[in-house]
Amino acid sequence: MTKQSYDTARAIFAEWGVDTEAAMARLAGIPISMHCWQGDDVVGFEAKTGASGGGIQATGNHPGRARTPDELRADLEFAYGQIPGTHRLNLHAMYMDTDATPDRDEIEYTHFATWVEWARDQGLGLDFNPTFFAHPKADDNLTLSHPDAGIRDFWIEHGKRARDIAARMGAELGSPCVNNIWVPDGYKDIPVDRMAARQRLETSLDVMLADAHDPAHMLDAVESKLFGIGVEACTVGSHEFYLGYAIRNQTLLCLDMGHFHPTENVADKLSAVALSLGEILLHVSRPMRWDSDHVILLNDDILAMAQELVFADLLDRTRIGLDFFDATISRTAAWVIGTRNMQKALLRALLMPMAELKSAETALDYSRRLILTEEVKDLPASAVWQEFCDRHSVPIGIDLSNVLSKYDLSVGSRL
Repeated sequence: MTKQSYDTARAIFAEWGVDTEAAMARLAGIPISMHCWQGDDVVGFEAKTGASGGGIQATGNHPGRARTPDELRADLEFAYGQIPGTHRLNLHAMYMDTDATPDRDEIEYTHFATWVEWARDQGLGLDFNPTFFAHPKADDNLTLSHPDAGIRDFWIEHGKRARDIAARMGAELGSPCVNNIWVPDGYKDIPVDRMAARQRLETSLDVMLADAHDPAHMLDAVESKLFGIGVEACTVGSHEFYLGYAIRNQTLLCLDMGHFHPTENVADKLSAVALSLGEILLHVSRPMRWDSDHVILLNDDILAMAQELVFADLLDRTRIGLDFFDATISRTAAWVIGTRNMQKALLRALLMPMAELKSAETALDYSRRLILTEEVKDLPASAVWQEFCDRHSVPIGIDLSNVLSKYDLSVGSRL
């Protein structure tokens, strides 16, 4: 496409009352928190623990997996270089960068300081997650809700330290670090005392979150899950559990698109929970069955999510992160494609004639609403996307494909 194509598109959107310049400016100010674990198949860089577990599994053995923090950072730098705008990195506690071998209840900010320095140099914000899986003390798929008080105390201490680290990250970078809490707790077969497990989880969370942190530095979030491998019958931290907890304690609620039934409309939940919460955290993924976490496509689910964020005026109250991991394809390409698809969906939502659509709905003119929603699908959004990419000096189309393939080949010798 050429500059003329964008000029034509701009004029067409103007006829619909849509300002493409304003849409691109708004998109440029929306950071996406890209997840570190796509780069190494959720292995991490600890010395004391083994492979991933707790319902976490990446399938495939595509060559090029990052094996060290330096390799992971190099892959991230490449990926960010193909994505328009300025974004964030979502880091798990198992991705420490240190020669020390602390256990999870011994981690400190110094074990992550190189990540902060790197993020500062790259102009990135950081988000954080305590890691409640892939550890011998999580082998029962019970952590904060474990009947053994000693195991609960171990994980409570881990969570406290993660919050301290996240707060320091946010202070150092001058941007609030979202510290997201997800635990794998649950039962493979039908439990007889769900209440006791949920009471233990609630009490553990209360202790873990007792110390106040400046929200300018750190924001707590809690994340539910429908079920997972080994916890098919009952997840202690269900959606209803965490919705109530987030409302009572004014934490962020994390809605992960893979943590519900595949037929559930997660976009529909946004306006419902937003009435009772200050902020929301999104983990965007593409479940084919349960939490299978495929790379997101520009499909109806993602478009609906983006439209709800825009039309419900939730962009300033929602932290958008990604959560997928696929080891059957290029890991760096997965980052780039997934992040750009989230941006494309947001741009398409920003390019919709929102005032016209809302007016038709308020007037109960559902025929006009249907006509408009279908006709806008033919508007030249792709020309605006290309202009956006051109202004940020990132490739598109065949050029992007070639760049991604070339980098994938360059790291293919990693074993």
